[in-house]
Amino acid sequence: MHTLPQRAALRLRATATHRPALSPTRSPSRAAGLFALTPLALCLAQSAFAQAAADAPATTAPQLQEVRINASTEKDMGFAPVEAQTAGKAPMRRLETPQSVSVVTREQMESRQITNVQQALQTVAGVSPVNFGRRGFDDLNIRGFRATESILVDGLVQSPGMWAKLQPYGYERFEVLKGSASVLYGQVQPGGIVNAVSKRPRKEPLSEVGVEVGSFGQRTLQADVNRPLSESGKTALRINAQVTDADDPTQFVYRKDRWFAPSLSIDLGAQTDLVLFATYSRSEWMRQQGITPYGTLLPNRNGTLSRTLFTGDPAFGVYDVESTTLGYALEHQVSPAMTFRQNVRYETEKGTGNFVSNQALQANQRLQNRSASRQTMDYDLLATDTSLLTRFEALGAKHQLVTGLDVRSGHSLLASRTCSIAALDLFAPAYGVQANCPAARTSDAPGKLTVAGLYAQDQIKFGQGWTALVGLRRDWSTNDIDNRVTRVQTQQKDSATTLSAGLVYEFKPGWAAYGSYGESFLPTSGLAFNGTPFVPETGKQWEAGLKYEAPGGQLTGALALFDLVRENVTTADPVNTGFSVQTGQQRARGLEVELGADMKNGWKLTSAYTYTQTKVTRDNNAAIVGLPLNLTPRHTLTAWATYKLPQYQRVTLGLGGRYVSEQIGSYPFTLPSYVVADASISYAGENYRLTAGVKNLFNKAYYDGAINANVVSPALPRNFSLGLTYFF
Repeated sequence: MHTLPQRAALRLRATATHRPALSPTRSPSRAAGLFALTPLALCLAQSAFAQAAADAPATTAPQLQEVRINASTEKDMGFAPVEAQTAGKAPMRRLETPQSVSVVTREQMESRQITNVQQALQTVAGVSPVNFGRRGFDDLNIRGFRATESILVDGLVQSPGMWAKLQPYGYERFEVLKGSASVLYGQVQPGGIVNAVSKRPRKEPLSEVGVEVGSFGQRTLQADVNRPLSESGKTALRINAQVTDADDPTQFVYRKDRWFAPSLSIDLGAQTDLVLFATYSRSEWMRQQGITPYGTLLPNRNGTLSRTLFTGDPAFGVYDVESTTLGYALEHQVSPAMTFRQNVRYETEKGTGNFVSNQALQANQRLQNRSASRQTMDYDLLATDTSLLTRFEALGAKHQLVTGLDVRSGHSLLASRTCSIAALDLFAPAYGVQANCPAARTSDAPGKLTVAGLYAQDQIKFGQGWTALVGLRRDWSTNDIDNRVTRVQTQQKDSATTLSAGLVYEFKPGWAAYGSYGESFLPTSGLAFNGTPFVPETGKQWEAGLKYEAPGGQLTGALALFDLVRENVTTADPVNTGFSVQTGQQRARGLEVELGADMKNGWKLTSAYTYTQTKVTRDNNAAIVGLPLNLTPRHTLTAWATYKLPQYQRVTLGLGGRYVSEQIGSYPFTLPSYVVADASISYAGENYRLTAGVKNLFNKAYYDGAINANVVSPALPRNFSLGLTYFF
């Protein structure tokens, strides 16, 4: 049996991974054939460079590290990672990356006992994990803009349904690439993306089983087992599983998750790695919708409301969602300087969602108007990314060139019935109210989306300490929608060219200054009054900053200044009521500072400060022009540190917290500022680890989100957890 220190050593001995972070798209079959010609031409061109490099003297020939999909040097360890792969679809030093990229490692997540993506990203500068009433989804903003639909898994986009939450236990790390990132990932939101990097088979055996209990009925059982199936370890099986049940401070609210993820690496020779993977998840939950601001944040003539009041109706039903994925990741080293990669994932997501939402409060401030919805969701998605990673020398510069084609094709159906339900007396609530639902669906418009994107990005090292990163992409997409309610069929075609460019100068060892420009685009569904389809939203960002990496990687730091503009935002048509026009514009400017430390004296630290100034710069609603965007605090400060006691090496203490300034927008209320503290203690035995933690240590009552002008979201009160992990 491995002791805990031995297990950590095994992790550190793993070899480097070149599994790419990949972006999906899919084109019509005819178009796909045409698009494939261009990558082939690029491949041939790169082959010539690669062959020339291979024929050069050994002193100048570039050599790739061992390409391993199923291992990594720092995939899950430490608080100060020096490498990330999302910015280049290949491992790159963060110091040499002219963009802000943050990494949350497995060790950080375990030390904080995180249970969802929002908690995991609380220590990342620029990220606002907003709370929409614990509605059951991974909601977050990056640099002032919504990024909920820009959470990728292993570089491939998720199903657009977005009803299923990620289970952090199944991921080695989360990488956050901030700012416009369409060159490598296509249709994404302008603030940035989150890339969840999955656990994959390793060369060394690994076995753990854990149980965790906590406040509000939390009960979790989880397991992570890895077994090499060959002497080399390249053939290996890894199985991750988790079962979680939890209640909520709000009456009637609960959640149940069942998650299973096997993966198998296959030894196809020294130059080839192949990993087959699958996931299955089933979730059931009662949505916590939030509560009216009147009687909580704002005065209510009838008195103060309980923050745990449930404003829905348990008799109306719950969410019940099932999702599956099946795919593979393939890497083949064509030559010492060229690697072919392909990621493929097929995903389905089906389920029903029943919830009661709050409308405007009646004038008596006692009766809460409500609406009820019954939704049916059915999505499938085939996402692929095929690329070449080539290293070569030309004209006195070293190049790391990524070229590829990613395609995506999927069907979507989100149908609903809008039902009527009686108002709720907030001060004498009665549940079990009958809702009246129409026989016919209120909305029913299945769609088929096909997208293709060609991209190329080159990291160029030249001179003494100079690194340039230049990228270009061309996208095509077609969205066919069959509206069964209006009996109207529409087809929307979009195309876009995006580019990015950045320059880094390492002016002294470990210190680098950089500047960059990036673009993004995101198609917008819908038609203007004259029947013209909306054009894609676009984002443009300028960024400059300073980065530091101490010798040995014990300390990392980054400072970034950014200016981000979102264009073609839909806003109300001032002439034709009920229609929209794309004349809106929004802007975000800010400063971000991050620090990570893995000190030899037992201290580990991750901290971040964010200053964000957002503004509606153009809108047909003159009342909101000049106002900040909703749910964007001006100041955020977070820190988390662990300390291993020198006298008792098996004991580690953890302490941290976050400050969030007030959030002012167009809502008739302001979310007050708050300070929250967390703490933990863990003990590492010979083959087990015991961890106890408390979040919201001082039981701060605060609000960390708002759905709209009618609903605010109370945060969780103080809550405890106790976990035991056994290693064998």
